[in-house]
Amino acid sequence: MTTAPPAPARRSDRLSANPDLRNLFTAAAAAKLGAHLSYVAVPFVAIEVLGASAAEVGALAALAVAADLLFGLPAGAWVDRVRKRRLMVAADLARAALLLSVPVAWWLDALTIWQLFAAVFLAGLGTTVFEIAQQSLLPAIVDRDKLTGANGRLVALDSALTIGGRGVAGFAVALVGAPLAVLGNAIGYAWSALFVRRIGDEPAPARTRLGATDLTEGARHVWRHPALRALALSGAANNCAIQLFLTMLPLVWLDAGLSPAGLGVMLAVGGAGSLAGAAAARRLRARLGTGRSLWMIGALAALPALCLPLTGIGMWTWAAGAAWALVGASVGVANVVGMSLRQQLTPDALLGRMNAAFRFAFMGAVALGASAAALIGELASPRTAIAVGAAGMAVQWTITFAARRSLAAPQSSLVE
Repeated sequence: MTTAPPAPARRSDRLSANPDLRNLFTAAAAAKLGAHLSYVAVPFVAIEVLGASAAEVGALAALAVAADLLFGLPAGAWVDRVRKRRLMVAADLARAALLLSVPVAWWLDALTIWQLFAAVFLAGLGTTVFEIAQQSLLPAIVDRDKLTGANGRLVALDSALTIGGRGVAGFAVALVGAPLAVLGNAIGYAWSALFVRRIGDEPAPARTRLGATDLTEGARHVWRHPALRALALSGAANNCAIQLFLTMLPLVWLDAGLSPAGLGVMLAVGGAGSLAGAAAARRLRARLGTGRSLWMIGALAALPALCLPLTGIGMWTWAAGAAWALVGASVGVANVVGMSLRQQLTPDALLGRMNAAFRFAFMGAVALGASAAALIGELASPRTAIAVGAAGMAVQWTITFAARRSLAAPQSSLVE
């Protein structure tokens, strides 16, 4: 009589019980903290060191996300054909070298705006590859029924660093100067590579030739699946609306005579809300179910979203700040629940392309929102642009509400 082989160990979503998840979490913390340093420091390098114009500073911001739009879909197809851990290490080291070149060139008095453009764009390409690979690797190190908890920890980390990371970045720029603060980003990426390298290698993917149809297969998978399609459309709509608000917020804020420090607090409040939403997402999904936790929390944030145009109008600014925190909380819930559902509904062989398709849609929506904000702000007013963005945030939940039956599909329909 033969005995059955032992059941495989469950891959926990708790950091203390899963060394691979702990290493991934530590790597993400190092990389994202470094990225926040550059978020503040790179524009200061351009303005203070190179005397960049407003158009050149705007170009830097556009180049940071351009790689998602230009190479996001091919990157997803590539991620599905290679070992993701090794690709993440390579992306980290490439980003570290690119950012290291900025303070080195500054020290040699050889830094130019064109080098800064190239470093930001190519580092953005590395970030595109790294984050698609990270999202696709997670189901290999955490059981699919525990992805909500694991994603919750990663989204909470991102939100916490959004709150504190840019404050640390501002302090670093003031203490050591912008070029050396960029060096901190390079160190963060190198530190990330060290911990990614400690993650156990995943099974080798199938070696297949990359064809033209592979580049769009992830997008087709997303569009044909009603739940994934709803997640993509609602997320893109929300990103576009939020970008309308964020693009015009500094103009409205400063025009009202409010302090730049207060603007930092306003932005941090949104991050705090997102952190709270991410922390509560697992329990909300367990209690309400996937569909209702998506559309119901979005609906609850609709009225607060409509308060955002009150920003800068006397004491109503406090109400707008509280509203922004509640909108941030709904975003935190949607990010965790949506990401987990995406991973559960997609076969391993398509994870990279699926994540690339979502990233392409979301970053395209950010670019559209920024462009729309500039147009509306110029033709009407910055506050009008904020009002349009607030309206978009208030109604985006109707997309997931319309798809609530697909989003509430039984667990047996999920990929095992």
